[in-house]
Amino acid sequence: MTQDLLTDRYRGYIACLNGQDWDNLGNFVHEHVRYNGEHVGLSGYREMLEGDFRAIPDLFFDIQLLICEPPRVASRLQFNCTPKGELFGLPVNGRRVQFAENVFYEFLDGKIENVWSVIDKAAIELQL
Repeated sequence: MTQDLLTDRYRGYIACLNGQDWDNLGNFVHEHVRYNGEHVGLSGYREMLEGDFRAIPDLFFDIQLLICEPPRVASRLQFNCTPKGELFGLPVNGRRVQFAENVFYEFLDGKIENVWSVIDKAAIELQL
């Protein structure tokens, strides 16, 4: 897959997440996806994302930085949201917070097979 095609594919994946289009998630995510080294599979990955949206109703994935070197994508995602209760073990409880996620993806056959994510929890702590 070329750099341009992979970049477009990734942007389609982010649009799928922002639209909560769970029925089409399998078009972007491999059946045997791994998250931070753990095999979660497509169903586990979907459950994780659905849980994120339940905890953060106004969740929106905003791409701030995108680097593509097939078969990998590196992205810095920015979030400006209002979690309902705890977020990453922190008592946010309805306060608006801003934080970033640095995430790396590895694609296989046009679908995300591996995800490595680091969330800036310290940025949230500073806002509480």
